[in-house]
This record gives sequence, C-alpha cells and structure tokens, in this order.
Amino acid sequence: MQLDFGLRGKHAVVTGGANGIGFAAARLLAAHGATVHIFDLERENPGEAARQIGAQACAADVTDRESLDAAFQAAGTPDILVANAGIASEAEFCEHTRGEWDRILSVNLSGAFHSMQAAAHLMKQGRGGAMVLTASTNSYDGEARLAAYNASKAGLLGLVHTAANELGPFQIRVNAVCPGLIRTRLTEAHFARPEILRNYFRQIPLGRGGEADEVAQAIGFLASDLASYVTGATLLVDGGQMASKFGTWSEETAEFRDGRWQLRQAFR
Repeated sequence: MQLDFGLRGKHAVVTGGANGIGFAAARLLAAHGATVHIFDLERENPGEAARQIGAQACAADVTDRESLDAAFQAAGTPDILVANAGIASEAEFCEHTRGEWDRILSVNLSGAFHSMQAAAHLMKQGRGGAMVLTASTNSYDGEARLAAYNASKAGLLGLVHTAANELGPFQIRVNAVCPGLIRTRLTEAHFARPEILRNYFRQIPLGRGGEADEVAQAIGFLASDLASYVTGATLLVDGGQMASKFGTWSEETAEFRDGRWQLRQAFR
C-alpha cells in the first residue's frame, strides 16, 4: 500500500529540478498528483526532465531575480516550493578563490533566499503553503576542502528558522532536509571509488550511501499535510551519520562488499 501524501491538486515548484535530488523530488510530487514546475538553467534541459514525469518547466537562474520572478509569473502561485538548486567545488581553505566563494554562495544561499522570497510574495495572498530547502549534513560539520559549500548550507538553516518565524502567521511552513552522501550526478565519482566509500561509510550506521529517491520521500513528507504541524525543522537523511561520533563499523564484526558495510553472518 502506497502512502498517500495528500498532494493531489497541489502546485509545486522545484528549483534545480532537472537532475539529482531535485528531479527525484519533482518526480515524487508529480506521481502523487501535484502539478509540478521544474525551474532550472536552460543548459540543464528542464523541458526534457519535465516531459519524463508529466511536469512543466521554466528556464530560470536562481542567481538572477528577474529570471526567477519571470518564471514564477509563468508558473503561477505555488502551494509548495522545493528550494533545491545547488553547486559545490573543492579547494583547500587558503586556496579558495573569491570568485568560487561568490559563485557557490550566490547559487546555494542567495538563490534559495530569492526563490523563497519570490514564492512567499505569492503564497502570502491567502493560500498558505510549504517550503522545503535542501540543506546538508555539511550545515553542521566542517568537512575539509568545502568551506564555501559548508557556509552556504549552514546559512540555509538560518533562512529556515527566520522564514518559519515570519511566514508562520500566513500558514506557510518552512523546513529543510539535510542529506548525507547521496548518489547523484555530482557525487557519482565518489561512488565509483570503493577505497573512498570503505572509510566514508564506516561512519554511517546503515553502512551505505543514500539514493536521491530516499531524500525525495523526506521532502514529500515535509511538503505535505502529513507534516501540517512541522515548521522550522530540519530532517537528517544521512543513514545515521550525524549520530555516529566515532564510527560504527569494524572489520572485527563486518566486511565491506558491494559498496556497503555488512555484518558477518556470525554476528547477525
């Protein structure tokens, strides 16, 4: 029996919806009866992504407020906003360039703010609604070589708390999901290297990375009326990683095979 998210008849906008977690969220929302608009850069071919799931698309750049406003004007007032657009790049802390810092903050943090503000102006006209931001476990920790990404994702939690406070009287709920390492186009290179996964997944109680659909289900819950009394909250979707201070897995009781840690039969 499939859980009914109660999304039929809702109108959802998903930024960065042509790939990865955004596409998985758009697909889930559409599958549960929502009318979905994918907002993404033209080069990401949002129209093709939308056609695959019976959605609609608007070419939009979250770093350009005029582009966003035009997309919302074309799409109409949303009941749900999934502010998902994001990018990342790695560099040593002292080698991080100003240009790359500005680029990442512009998409991940400022882009989310402008998407939320544009949607809020429409939602406040009496319909209420729900916003879900794609933050990260990196909102909390200081993973090396990701200073700009970490700062942008930490900033999203400030947006969640402030927007939940100010938009609550208009019955607009604002929450975030915080994924761990999820298999997407951006992370596929990591998943292709077992020597990296072995040590990384040692810190994850479930012993593996996540899939975009698993994050999408959490987004669907927070966007739906099933979470009608949840706002200002963050939901970790990380296989327990943030609960594991010193790691979970050991060769004494487990082995790493098929891309994940598993208990040996004798310890099951």
